[in-house]
Amino acid sequence: MRPPENTRGPDQRSCARDRRRRRTRRAGSALALAVLLASGPATGAATVAAPQTDVVVAAQVPPGLEDFYAQQPVWTACGVAAECARVRAPLDHENPAAGQIELAVTRVVSTDPAARQGSLLVNFGGPGGSGTASIEAWAAGLDPRVRAAYDIVGFDPRGVGSSTAVECIDDATLDAMRASSVDPDTPEGLAQAVAAAERFAAACAANTGPLLGEVDTASAARDMDILRAVLGDDELHYLGYSYGTFLGAMYADLFPQHTGRFVLDAAMDPSLDQAGVVLGQAAAFERALRLYVESCLPLDGCPFEGTVDEGLAEIEALLRQAEAQPLPTADGRPLTVDEALTGLILPLYNEQNWWFLTPALALALDHGDGTALLALADAYHGRQPDGSYPGNSMEANIAINCLDRTVDADPAAMAAMDTRLQELAPTMGDWFSHGAVTCDAWPHGPVREPAPIDAAGAGPILVVGGTGDTATPYAWSQALAAQLEDGRLLTRVGEGHGSYLRGNRCVDETVTTYLLAGVLPAEERIC
Repeated sequence: MRPPENTRGPDQRSCARDRRRRRTRRAGSALALAVLLASGPATGAATVAAPQTDVVVAAQVPPGLEDFYAQQPVWTACGVAAECARVRAPLDHENPAAGQIELAVTRVVSTDPAARQGSLLVNFGGPGGSGTASIEAWAAGLDPRVRAAYDIVGFDPRGVGSSTAVECIDDATLDAMRASSVDPDTPEGLAQAVAAAERFAAACAANTGPLLGEVDTASAARDMDILRAVLGDDELHYLGYSYGTFLGAMYADLFPQHTGRFVLDAAMDPSLDQAGVVLGQAAAFERALRLYVESCLPLDGCPFEGTVDEGLAEIEALLRQAEAQPLPTADGRPLTVDEALTGLILPLYNEQNWWFLTPALALALDHGDGTALLALADAYHGRQPDGSYPGNSMEANIAINCLDRTVDADPAAMAAMDTRLQELAPTMGDWFSHGAVTCDAWPHGPVREPAPIDAAGAGPILVVGGTGDTATPYAWSQALAAQLEDGRLLTRVGEGHGSYLRGNRCVDETVTTYLLAGVLPAEERIC
């Protein structure tokens, strides 16, 4: 669950120290898939005067948080036109005396102070995606009128990236974890998977400390209200992609009186548990894979012959082969079935990137060489050529999801889900299964039961959904729009994850009109 772009970018080293991103689960199984936007590292260190914020009305501030709401951060230049700051937040909003964390924030100020309407806070998804590393590049693609109307603000949520972050394992351990493979369909393999999940959870608890139990989405939403006050805004204007839609809906539910113009693109359904998320994603990725094979067959260089079903059978056979015996690669690291699936799924986020799959699958199918698929998996994980993993999106992804959603790790329940997955996604559904063991081993239980979010009193919220979205199926956008007391659905007919700023003029103009004037589209508008 992420914004539509397909590459991971470097963190902003001038704003905070590097982190490491990690992942431990069967590829695509327990948690949502996350890929980040790309941008260059920030530079510069000139001090910029902080804007004077309005005095926060005491009655609007949760008790004990007055100091956090009243803080005046120092902004420093970081990038071509960006400013960075650190904003303090309580470790535990229910117990402000328990300690504090820091949030990394980057903004690109309005191009026209006379036209400025406030700040537009942006979240690119994940969970675990950085909002600082790519905000300046993303802002450059906005309509100039939006750039004039808003300061564009990105932040790394608690536990993520350059904010006070979740930390679990080192680079070498992650490489070793990726190189291992078990079959949880067998009792022995399931026991190995449980043991690995327990080791990973213990490492996260030891290296992260109390923060590990405080990175849930409700806490991140409460942080956003502190950011609203620090930025000097009475209302929070917000644009969230993918997981960012859940974060935005949560904020609107908690702080309806401060909810301004909200755009929730590629929505999640807050009423789903972990099993519901996995089933929906597996079916959506299977559908995208079928469309890819269909589009590939008429082209020169396509590694498939015959029908679409025969092409899908070749892909499944390749996954079975990698499960039985990992494929060799140029740098000596094995292509396990988990990594093969990850490399397969990454380009499916966006139909413009399907062409990456053709040479990678041709090399694997025709020559038994997993090098290109492993390179795609490395891109997903953020592994650099030197073997390092900047950022911590995978660690944060697991930590946040395990607090946000309930799981059922009963072996019988997981076996039944495996059967359902193979019905919904016969090519690759088998490898989406048994992910519940990761969160079942987590040292902190979920803090929220799956339930609809209505955001009563928040006012109109624009939900955008694509009919062919792979990571957040269209039905989820329909569900969220229906749950919200005043939700309005904008539909994009087409493939790929996310809709705004993906080249659909109808979507872009509709969202821009809403951001500028608060004008919602006609009921059930279709682009």
